[in-house]
Amino acid sequence: MKKRTKTIIAVIAGAAILIGGIWMINESRYPNVPAFDDHFTREFLNKDKKVDDGFYEFKSKTGQYTMWFPEEYQVLHKNREDYAINNNSYESWWAVYNEEVEGKTQANYIKSEFSTSNPADEDIHVEALFKRRFGSSTPKEIDTPQTRIYYQSAYIYFKGTEKQVILDENKHAPNTYLGYVADKSSNRILQISFDGSDKHENDDKEKRRAGIIKVLKSIRFNGEKI
Repeated sequence: MKKRTKTIIAVIAGAAILIGGIWMINESRYPNVPAFDDHFTREFLNKDKKVDDGFYEFKSKTGQYTMWFPEEYQVLHKNREDYAINNNSYESWWAVYNEEVEGKTQANYIKSEFSTSNPADEDIHVEALFKRRFGSSTPKEIDTPQTRIYYQSAYIYFKGTEKQVILDENKHAPNTYLGYVADKSSNRILQISFDGSDKHENDDKEKRRAGIIKVLKSIRFNGEKI
């Protein structure tokens, strides 16, 4: 009986070691960055396609668009409002990156919403979107072969319950960027915002802006129209 018990224990231990070894091998196949540490975030990313320093290709579960995704972020999924999808016509998600700023942990967020909109109403929607967020509709525009991009930045904070917006970057570095990306060949759009830490050095400001512009320009809608 004792011999049989020892045999069973040995088999279990051997199986555990084997499973653990397989798990370690599988894990080693992924890049050693925060995005791939989260199993849900992995579902969107191509581990073999590092598109630029610090970015991997992100593919929407709708199959309607791809974009560059910063490797330090993770897509949230614990709460129902973190991630939502409706077939191939709608998808929204939040991603977060926690960083140490002056000894404190501060969260940086990306909020993305894919949907459709009548191109004839684009000017109206763009004006309303940026005016609602910044109190002013003066977005910069970027034209690519595939998309029309509108974006604006500001430093946003609250004094009590009243939102304060500083658009002049000479007065304060932005902590919020908002982009509206429209597909030139269909009615598909992607609204995406970047909300960051309050503290940024000048070098960080320029690096952050450059990274966000890269993400906006990277958005590609697929060839099939909804």
